[in-house]
Amino acid sequence: MNALDLNCDMGESFGAWSMGDDAAVLEYVSSVNLACGFHAGDPSTIRRTMAAAMARGVAVGAHPSLPDLQGFGRREMHIEPQEAYDLTLYQIGAVAAFARAGGGGLHHVKPHGALYNMAASNAELAAAIARAVRDFDPGLILYGLSGSELVRAGRQAGIAVASEVFSDRTYQRDGSLAPRGRPDSVIHDVDQAVEQVVRMVTAGRVRCVDGTDIAIEADTLCIHGDSPHAPAFARAIRAELERLGIAVRAPS
Repeated sequence: MNALDLNCDMGESFGAWSMGDDAAVLEYVSSVNLACGFHAGDPSTIRRTMAAAMARGVAVGAHPSLPDLQGFGRREMHIEPQEAYDLTLYQIGAVAAFARAGGGGLHHVKPHGALYNMAASNAELAAAIARAVRDFDPGLILYGLSGSELVRAGRQAGIAVASEVFSDRTYQRDGSLAPRGRPDSVIHDVDQAVEQVVRMVTAGRVRCVDGTDIAIEADTLCIHGDSPHAPAFARAIRAELERLGIAVRAPS
């Protein structure tokens, strides 16, 4: 591997509620996924985060979610494919407005939380999300869980996709992320995170929570911005990638 994108979910503050150290993480990542207001974020937060990312030359994407502020978009809810299309298109448009006003444009779309995980296994939802991205702008890249229905749907829709892996989450043997209800679903130790990242990008493998080993494809690597460890993870992972001669840049 010669290059890898480091992405981070950010812009997740809301009103007087502050979430994450976005400014610190921006020093190390090559793309960011901005909350669109459905799970977190508000218009002023979107504007400020967009401006900060653009000032650093970091690629900006929309991070659409289920309409669940109280649950931070991490609770599943039943939606029909048409609803998935509508809410995705609506949220892309909101973030794109700020990008345009700031003299730039969107680079990608990455669903958030439960919507992301639902689309990873539900082909109809995945297809609806991919259509919304294509209909808004066929030049946008769709970020989806490596090996998932979302990646397949993007390819079938004729748009570019980036297979995503995670530095701070653990995996199940089917390639899905371990549910957050499990005590071992989130990686808190920076050395463990770096070790997992290095193996994913150099060997194309990841060790699952049941001890099995599976193949994985990595185009973009996520660091969750809401974690208090995010700046330390981003700094350590970027340093290790550069040591290995792997360039950090957004996919094109």
